[in-house]
Amino acid sequence: MREQPKWMSMLPLVMVMGICGTAQAWDGVVTQIQDGDSFRVRQGRAITTIRLYGIDCPEYQQPGGQQAKKLTSSLVKGRRIDIQPMDTDRYGRIVAVVRLGGQVVNAELVRAGWAWVYPRYCTAQPVCRQWEALERSARRERRGIWRDPAPEAPWRWKAKRD
Repeated sequence: MREQPKWMSMLPLVMVMGICGTAQAWDGVVTQIQDGDSFRVRQGRAITTIRLYGIDCPEYQQPGGQQAKKLTSSLVKGRRIDIQPMDTDRYGRIVAVVRLGGQVVNAELVRAGWAWVYPRYCTAQPVCRQWEALERSARRERRGIWRDPAPEAPWRWKAKRD
């Protein structure tokens, strides 16, 4: 199989950046992992909480929650990441596409099977369709949460507890 050119791995993020328009990309160092899809980033003296755009990892108390957090930590903790803001959520967190080198962290969690694509919030096309294909592949290959025959989406799991 031929290796794809490096610029092609950047294409989904470039497309997302074009979609979101005025939001300015920035970088920072990840200082703390809160769970699989949120963490804190330091830029200078400022600390900002980031929520990964378009995906939802199992909650910490949910099956797979600790593994999702562990993968996120192994990918980004202590590292300088590129952040492309997409939105701000009701908790004041910046919802973003996060990149580390040639990887889009959001996609890597889906690829590994430790996150769902969140249909309610993943609307940037074509990147969300690409992440949905990664999720279908993880399901088919029974990676991560998909080892369970009937994993419960975090948004449904939380709704039962509220």
